[in-house]
Amino acid sequence: MSKKEERLTAFIDTLKIKNYISIRDLANILNVSEMTIRRDLKILESQNIVKNIDGVIIYDPIDSSLNEEAQYDLNSELDKQFKQKSNIGKYAASLIEDGDIIMIDTGTTTQHIISNINPSINITALSYNINILTELRKNPNIKILFAGGYYYPNTQMFASVQGVKFIEGIRATKAFLSAAGVHEELGLTCRNSYEVATKKAVINSSIKRILLIDSTKLGVIRSEYFCDLDDIDEIVTDSKISEKWKNLLKEKQIKLHICN
Repeated sequence: MSKKEERLTAFIDTLKIKNYISIRDLANILNVSEMTIRRDLKILESQNIVKNIDGVIIYDPIDSSLNEEAQYDLNSELDKQFKQKSNIGKYAASLIEDGDIIMIDTGTTTQHIISNINPSINITALSYNINILTELRKNPNIKILFAGGYYYPNTQMFASVQGVKFIEGIRATKAFLSAAGVHEELGLTCRNSYEVATKKAVINSSIKRILLIDSTKLGVIRSEYFCDLDDIDEIVTDSKISEKWKNLLKEKQIKLHICN
């Protein structure tokens, strides 16, 4: 294998773990120039393996053998509503204070929290996703707790009875939650049954429950229910939220944070 082939393989392998990364950060990881990354990027873009959105490289294979349309896949979801999710994650990070114990749920929006956490504060963070764990390891001021179990590649999540028990034994000041759908009457739902027990444990173990969701998920119902809307204390979403939902959340006394 040539050096170029080795570099392209490393390029893809890094993205498979991180799902998205800036050109500068990838150049640092692979110890090459940003110009080299840009040249490699053009090759992989032409093969429909990655996308470049405002200088952020996203792993997005078009090959159906890598990305089945019928099944949710974290990699393929990352570029949907990318800017909104990035802004939501950044805003959520600003809610984290020195000394907090936080729990970070699975999902494509919660992933954006980590890189935006103030590097000068000391916190404890619990996760159960490999992509989130990888980002947490970069911050030396974060004490990491990890709930393991069986690995589910489509969400990069670990789940098990033992993992749930581990979460139930921890107490957090803030939980940052995700959902595939939020409905006024039927509550918060996700796509996979294996997520439910973990999400419920996180909700029951946290003082403040903060939902991170782009506005396209409001009014949506998925198959797996895990909590009522009333179980949520705050919601961080984008500016496309409707007046109907603004009024509903106000009635329920759920604090609303809107990102531009």
